[in-house]
Formats: sequence, structure tokens, C-alpha cells
Amino acid sequence: MTLKKRIFLLFFLSAFIPFISIFAISYYTIDSIFANKIDDGIRSNLQQVTSSLENSITNLNHVTQQLSYRGTIGKKLDQFLKPSSDIFLLMEARDELKSELSVVTFTNPNIGLTLYYFQKDGTTQFGNFPIKDRFSPESLPVLFQTYGIKYYGPHISMNRFDDQLVLSALRRVQLPDRDDVYIYVESGFRLTQDNLGYSQYNGALSHLILDGEGNIVYSEIPEAMKVGENFSSLTADPAKDGISRGYHWFKEDSSQKWSVVSVISQAQYQQEKNQWLLQILLVALFFLGFTVFLAWLLWKMVYKPLGLFHSEINGMSKNPQTTGSRARTQIPEFDFLLGEFSNMQHQIGDLFKEVQQKEKIRADLEVEKLLYQINPHFLMNTLDTVHWLAVMNGQGEIDKLVQSLNKLLYYNLGKLGQVSTMEEEIDALRQYLILQQIRYDFEFDVRITADEQVLQIPVPRFILQPLVENSLYHGLSDEGFIQIEVTCNTTLNIMIQDNGAGMSEETIHKLLNNRVAEQQKVGMGIGLNYVHRMLKSQYGDQAQLVIESELGTGTSILLILPIKGEDISA
Repeated sequence: MTLKKRIFLLFFLSAFIPFISIFAISYYTIDSIFANKIDDGIRSNLQQVTSSLENSITNLNHVTQQLSYRGTIGKKLDQFLKPSSDIFLLMEARDELKSELSVVTFTNPNIGLTLYYFQKDGTTQFGNFPIKDRFSPESLPVLFQTYGIKYYGPHISMNRFDDQLVLSALRRVQLPDRDDVYIYVESGFRLTQDNLGYSQYNGALSHLILDGEGNIVYSEIPEAMKVGENFSSLTADPAKDGISRGYHWFKEDSSQKWSVVSVISQAQYQQEKNQWLLQILLVALFFLGFTVFLAWLLWKMVYKPLGLFHSEINGMSKNPQTTGSRARTQIPEFDFLLGEFSNMQHQIGDLFKEVQQKEKIRADLEVEKLLYQINPHFLMNTLDTVHWLAVMNGQGEIDKLVQSLNKLLYYNLGKLGQVSTMEEEIDALRQYLILQQIRYDFEFDVRITADEQVLQIPVPRFILQPLVENSLYHGLSDEGFIQIEVTCNTTLNIMIQDNGAGMSEETIHKLLNNRVAEQQKVGMGIGLNYVHRMLKSQYGDQAQLVIESELGTGTSILLILPIKGEDISA
């Protein structure tokens, strides 16, 4: 993996793993807290609803007791119902009865419609409010029944001017002479609806009311749980809470053998937790993005200096003598390393220059040594020839020989330095050929042609003589010839051809690479190896020495030199 990927991975893991661990722990902890909070809130609400309904039913019971025969009002009702021929007494009893009923309903604000119901006749009397057209308590949902009292509801009020939900009670008055008279009482205006509608969940809670057998007598979610349906069949769990048909439900049993069930949809039940989870996820995304941003900054702080190091190393590998760029990263540690690296580049560059200078000096010394390594056999043989010529022939030949020898020795041993001109090099070659022709007393044709513009071009000393000497000592006969052509265009071109015996590839390789002077041969003792090394020393790879030879046919040597000024020895 690259450094960039590793940095991002480490930052991601260092931020993600702790965050996931904290998130998991927090989630389960807060989930439990939220679940307990929601459950406790719903149960508290359910207990309040149940308590309110119980109070309403208890209040209904008290009122019906006052209106029964055992109460004063019930006895007056009995007097009113007894046959009497005194109309005045009947009217007086009726007015007293109405007055008593008004007092009861007025002193009980939680009481709504109140009337006496005569079951056999299907009629009502003494109602405090007008009733709907058809009064039929038998059609109302029975909540529970106890001690001769039936409790109904919640249901729509029988009050003609009231369509609110109410609880009601139907109690036998128990008159001595009639058993079909009942007192019917409803809870007060909006009392039941207010009790059921109380919720801190903004209407998210719905309620069911069950009778003693678990049948639904009232449902606020008829689309999911209908009136008349047995709630126990919805769940096999006898506990007081559970999940059915996509709803969470919580059940509270009344001491009066009826139950209230609060239900809330799963989506609304999870809404608060989901909001908290969404907030946590947003915070997680923020911290994750912040972590990625920090990783990017760290990568930039590390990778940019590494890029500079890479650039500096590439530059040094391409050109070891280059100096550092002194780039800055604004990070002290990396700037210090870059500074040290730049100093190292300077030192390496200086070392390269020093090595090159030493190599050049060494090459110059070897060339200098070669220049002064004149074959002693050549001097001895030449002087011996001078002696015999002086004895046998006379002064003319001796003079010619001595003059040529003096010029050649002066060119070789004189203080002219290493740089010469093409004209001086050709003149020295002529003197060398005169000596060779006199010494060996055989004729060979040497043809030298040079363009006028090449004569003053500076060249290293003794580059022509070793090439011509190679032709003389490799099979040149009396009828042989050596053709030397010096031309100039963008480079200085020297072509030397002969019709001698030729050389093999092995011989050519040996001549170019043998660094031991061939002392056993006559002549100057300067071979092709000298020329080859001289070219490398003076021109590097800019000069070329090409030798083509065929046994029995001859040899062709092409020397290509770049044209330089007087500083070729530098």
C-alpha cells in the first residue's frame, strides 16, 4: 500500500473504530433510556385515563344512587307515579321532582343528560336536556354490569344538542309497584373525550376500551382494531404490553373489570429514537469528514516533502553534478533534511569534479609518458645508420637523414605542448616517412592531400604517425601505397588507406586495447592504443576511430574529430 492509502486507512480506523464503539454503546444505552422513557410516559398516561374513567363511572354510580328509590328523589317519583285524582297534588309532585333533579345535576357539573326511562312504554320523563328521537339504551355498548347497574360507553350522547363521547349508567329505580323504571345518567360535557384525548404525545396515542371479556367496545383506530373484536385474539401474550398489527400497545386493567389499552404506531413509537439516531449519524458524518480532512492535510504535509525528495533524487541521478534547488516545505524537520540533502549534492558534485580532474590529469600524464617513451632501439639503429652512411656514402645523405631526425625529435621532445596544428602534424609525418624510407631502403608511395582550411585546425600531437606506422608494419610492399586525405565540413575527417596485407579483427582489437608498448618493433613505439586513448581523453565520445581491414586487400582507417579551438587540451 502507498503511504497515502496507509495514512487514510490509519486515520479512518483510528476515528471510525472508537466512534463505532461509542456509538454502539450509546445507542443501546440511549435506546434503553428512550424505551423506558416512552413506555413510562405511555403507562403514566394510561393510568391517568383509566383513573379518570373510573372517577367518571364512580360519579355516575353516586348520582344514580341519589335518583333511585332509596334516595329522596326516588320516593318522590314513586308518589308522582301513584294514581291520584288530585291534579294539583300531581303537579306539585312533578315540580318538586324537577326541582330536585335540577339541584342534583347542578351540584354535579360532571353529569350530563339525566332522565327516567320507562322500559315498558319506551318513554322518558324529567330529562334535563332534550333527547334524540329514538332513545334505546339497549343499543348502547355495555362496558360492564354490576349490582343491577349497567355502564355503557364510550358512546355518542343521547342529548339532542350534544354529539360528544360520554359514559352512561342505567340503574333500576326499584319502585315498590313498578320494576320497569330506570334512571339514565350520562357523564358531563366532553368529559369522556377529554379523558381519552389527554396525551403528551400530541395525539399520537390512541385508545381502546375493553369490556370484562376483552371485547373492544370503543376504538379510536377502527381501521386496525374494530369494535366488537376480541382484543385477546390479537396477541397470545398475556402481558400488559406488546406489538400487534404494527402497533405498540399497553394495557391497564380497572378494578371494575374493564380495561383501557393505549396504542401507538411503531413509526411514531420509534420517531424520537430515530430523530436521535439521525442526529448521531449527522455527527458521525461530520467527524468522519473531519477525519478525512485531517488525513488529507497529513498526507499533504508528508507527501509534498517526499515529492520534493523524489524530484531532487531524480535530478541528481540524471546529473550527479547538479546542485540542490533549496526548496522549502515550511516544515522544519523536512527543511533540515532537504538542506542536508542539498549539502550532500554539493559534496557529491565536488567529488565528481575532483575525480574528473584527477582522471584527466592521470590521462594527461599517461599521454605525456607515452610522448616521451621513444623507442631506444629506434635511436640506436638510426645513429648506426648515420654512421654507416657517413662511411659508405658521403655527406649528402647523412645531412638529409640527420635533418629529418632532428625535426622529428624536436617535434616529439620539444616544448611545444600537446596541442599542435594539422599542418605541423603533416610535416612531422613527412619527416618520419623520410627516415623510414632511408632506413629500410624500399620505395612506397605516400600520397597526402589536405584542404587548405584544415591546416590550422588544432589537433593532439602524434595522431597521424601511429596510423601510418600501422600501415608500414602490416604487410606494405615496395609497390605499396598509403593514401592520406584530410577534409573538413562540420567535423575534421582523416582517411588513411593502404594496399597492404590487412589485419584480422583480433589483431585490430589487440592494437586498440594493448597498453604495453611494442618495444621490439622499430619506429617511434607509439601505437594505435595511444591514439585511441588520446581521443577518449581529449574528445570523450565526440571523436570516432573506425578501422576496416581485409586480409590480402588492405586497411582503411577513418578518424573523425570535432572541430575545437585552442582549448582542446583543457
